Amino acid sequence: MAEDIEAGRARWQARYDAARKRDADFSTLSGQQVEPVYGPPPGARVPGFERIGWPGEYPFTRGLHPTGYRGRTWTIRQFAGFGNAVQTNERYKMILASGGGGLSVAFDMPTLMGRDSDDPHSLGEVGHCGVAVDSAADMDVLFDGIPLGDITTSMTISGPAIPIFCMYLVAAERQGADIRTLNGTLQTDIFKEYIAQKEWLYPPEPHLRLIGDLMEYCAENIPAFKPLSVSGYHIREAGATAAQELAFTLADGFGYVELGLSRGLDVNTFAPGLSFFFDAHIDFFEEVAKFRAARRIWARWMRDHFGATSEKAQWLRFHTQTAGVSLTAQQPYNNVVRTAVEALSAVLGGTNSLHTNALDETLALPTEQAAEIALRTQQVIMEETGVTNVVDPLGGSWFVEALTDRMEEEAERIFEHILRMGAAAEHTIGPVTSGILAGIESGWFSSEIAESAFSYQRALEKDDKRIVGVNRHTATVSGELEILRVGHEVEHEQRRALAARRAARDQAAVDAALADLLAAVRDPASGNLIPLILQAARAEATLGEICGTMGQEFGEYTEDPRF
Repeated sequence: MAEDIEAGRARWQARYDAARKRDADFSTLSGQQVEPVYGPPPGARVPGFERIGWPGEYPFTRGLHPTGYRGRTWTIRQFAGFGNAVQTNERYKMILASGGGGLSVAFDMPTLMGRDSDDPHSLGEVGHCGVAVDSAADMDVLFDGIPLGDITTSMTISGPAIPIFCMYLVAAERQGADIRTLNGTLQTDIFKEYIAQKEWLYPPEPHLRLIGDLMEYCAENIPAFKPLSVSGYHIREAGATAAQELAFTLADGFGYVELGLSRGLDVNTFAPGLSFFFDAHIDFFEEVAKFRAARRIWARWMRDHFGATSEKAQWLRFHTQTAGVSLTAQQPYNNVVRTAVEALSAVLGGTNSLHTNALDETLALPTEQAAEIALRTQQVIMEETGVTNVVDPLGGSWFVEALTDRMEEEAERIFEHILRMGAAAEHTIGPVTSGILAGIESGWFSSEIAESAFSYQRALEKDDKRIVGVNRHTATVSGELEILRVGHEVEHEQRRALAARRAARDQAAVDAALADLLAAVRDPASGNLIPLILQAARAEATLGEICGTMGQEFGEYTEDPRF
């Protein structure tokens, strides 16, 4: 055992020496030099150390790279979007000018539901929880002056993700960017919509067809772009525990791996295009353990269950957002502290990119000042605290390692239950997919989350759990915040612009593109739908028109009510 530990240390050292490091000072504030990684002393025997390991090698508990943040710090990717494309473009330029490393697009509710801004169902919702995008012309404005060929872009949208992605590609084409070199992430995770967030358009099978088409298209045409960000964030925000977030999210990821394999894709080629999106909640050590367990579980399943042989196919790369549900309307300045603690847990857990919530997001979309404080929170952690100097600095902690093991054990129990749920009628895509669909149909996921949320709320009301400003230390000298308000004129202007765009476009080209798309949707053997959706986006077909055309054949999904 001691020999294995020393052999691992030697492997790590060789890889570390060969890797590129940042030109930075890796000493403490007092000037003490620190080692890039710490482990057992030479000759020590540590039972089970192979589950902990060394950074940059299987099972990746301690991180994907031997250098950790000494090689490259996490991407600061602030989630933003409000009003119309002009207003959001201004906020993006502020974020980038202030040190943000990438963009993350928040869409308004009509866009998330595949509806145009002038749809009757959109009334009163345009631009309120994100930016309104009706066609590729909005994407042109959204990224005006921001070269898409040089910046990574994440888009948090699932139901109508593929038409939105095609509009993004059209905007990049119009900028003159080489589409093959685009880099970024599209969420596209429809499983979590049925499980938690409820922003679907069609029944599961049509969505899986579209996601499979997207995976194929990106693997062949845009290899650096990640077509799927498997999201646990919304599952956690709905009330799930840390272990449920971990297990439900990874199970969804396994389902998408089965989808890729069912399409005949090589797991070593498409798996690196999968990324993950987790919540960083307020229980500091539990969150660190969750992130470390996630990497280990994913690597083991990818290797042992799905036959991935390349390291990149075994890597779990993830973005983190601090917990919106932990923010309070009472004493909102306390939210700055909560966000900093949560962000630190993500960093010590080895996140690859990070969004920090603003102090006023429990009340409204963030003001420019609140957004800057959120951004500076990350920069203080990155530049001042020394946490980037050592890889996995909590590795080897008895407490953290025990929590990491416990997280893995709880997740494995949930995986076993999901597989049992799907055993009665296995889906052609695979056994995990079968279990997920069975759990969605029976309401099992929703009921598990609801029970966890209820248990936590009951603990709050009994004072077993405490929130400062809510059920403890409620006296305050703080006054009301000035919050960002999106006026009705935004909706009026967006509807006016949409009407003008429809009047100016080549309607015959739109009609032909939508007719071609409908014909292909109706023919399961017609091949990949992405080029046809792209054709419609180039013709300035709107999001509602594209989604509605596909809906003529795919139909709508309605969740069975349960009490």
